[in-house]
Amino acid sequence: MSFWHRWFNGTSAAGLPRASYQSSGGGIIINTARQLEQLLRAGNGTASGQSVTPDSAMRVAAVYACVRIISGAVATLPLDVKRRVDERTRQDASEDPLWQLLRRKPNRWQTPSQFRRMMQTHLLLRGNAYALIVRSRGRVQELLPLHPDRVTMEQSDDLSIRYIYERKRGDKVSFKQSEVFHLVGLTLDGVTGVSVISYARETIGLSLAMENHGATVFKNGARVSVVLKHPGKLGKEGLEFLRASLDEYRSGGDSEGKALVLEEGMETAPLAMTAEDAQWLEGRKFSRNDIAMFFGVPPHMIGDTEKSTSWGSGIEQQSIGFVSYTLEDHLTTWEESINRDLIPDNSDLYARFNRAALVKGDIKARWDAHVKALQWGVYSPNEVRALEDKNPRDGGDVFYPPPNTAGTPDKENGERDELAQAA
Repeated sequence: MSFWHRWFNGTSAAGLPRASYQSSGGGIIINTARQLEQLLRAGNGTASGQSVTPDSAMRVAAVYACVRIISGAVATLPLDVKRRVDERTRQDASEDPLWQLLRRKPNRWQTPSQFRRMMQTHLLLRGNAYALIVRSRGRVQELLPLHPDRVTMEQSDDLSIRYIYERKRGDKVSFKQSEVFHLVGLTLDGVTGVSVISYARETIGLSLAMENHGATVFKNGARVSVVLKHPGKLGKEGLEFLRASLDEYRSGGDSEGKALVLEEGMETAPLAMTAEDAQWLEGRKFSRNDIAMFFGVPPHMIGDTEKSTSWGSGIEQQSIGFVSYTLEDHLTTWEESINRDLIPDNSDLYARFNRAALVKGDIKARWDAHVKALQWGVYSPNEVRALEDKNPRDGGDVFYPPPNTAGTPDKENGERDELAQAA
């Protein structure tokens, strides 16, 4: 393991060559040649004049909320490793090292939820997520995350794939497909995923521009609520004195809430909100809804409850739609990628999320499901207790016979009918 530690830490962070480009929205740190090329080609620019990158996009509240909700759901759902005993029987493979890796310790510094949340965030913002697979004697020992901005994929003519990773000190190393755990989002070529940020760049750039505009308005006190009328004409000296007085008055502090003293017959007249101000507020709502649409998150989950019936018949149906059409897509991606990259082809193991945990917060729905599972013989009492993290009880491993609703008599009912006919 020390080899990989030295490999990833060939140079200290203090000695890294770094470049910084200062934009109106803050500093952009350039660590890779790809980031520099995108900046020089204005690949992140938008019609609004904002530079949109995965990092700057996270400053938009709607983007941050969508990423937080989806990545949090993937991170907190229980991920089980099962073994196929036969065609009908499955059992937990908690003794297998892969179970320990995915449920206890994916690497030396991250918990399972931290690892999954980070990988899912990379997938949402960049379309791909990578982790180096560290094997020993044929078994996976660690998953070391690789930043997507430093990874380049190449597919050869024989369809084999290799990954080129650029280390912090600038040199590159190549990995085979079997050495990388790769999560792929929506893809157009079947190899690499496309970034939501790339296609939502204009919408996110507009939102960033409106945020900057609003911040500037409040900073400068530029939204005019009153107009000052002067009966004559102010000279240069008087105009400068008035501007200085207004700047001091609008600076807040001790002047906040006090009256404005006017001289030389000046009067005030109120102004209503302008059409531009109203359009700005309405534009922020449209931008928020568009971002939620790009990520597949119902608007009410990011705080917009004005259109709670836009997906299904209400907020409850929207939540069900989020699980069925958005979250299920990401869960399936994780399961299939684990089965492909971390489990040998001839193995009887497979990974699966426990989707029943999605109703953990709804105690009524959870216990209604338990009752029906007991009634129909799906679960035994001890299996239900295990789902609730309770210890088993004596005699709790029995399965209750389901009620006879199919119209076919069971053996006992058949014998009873025969006795009735004989009588």
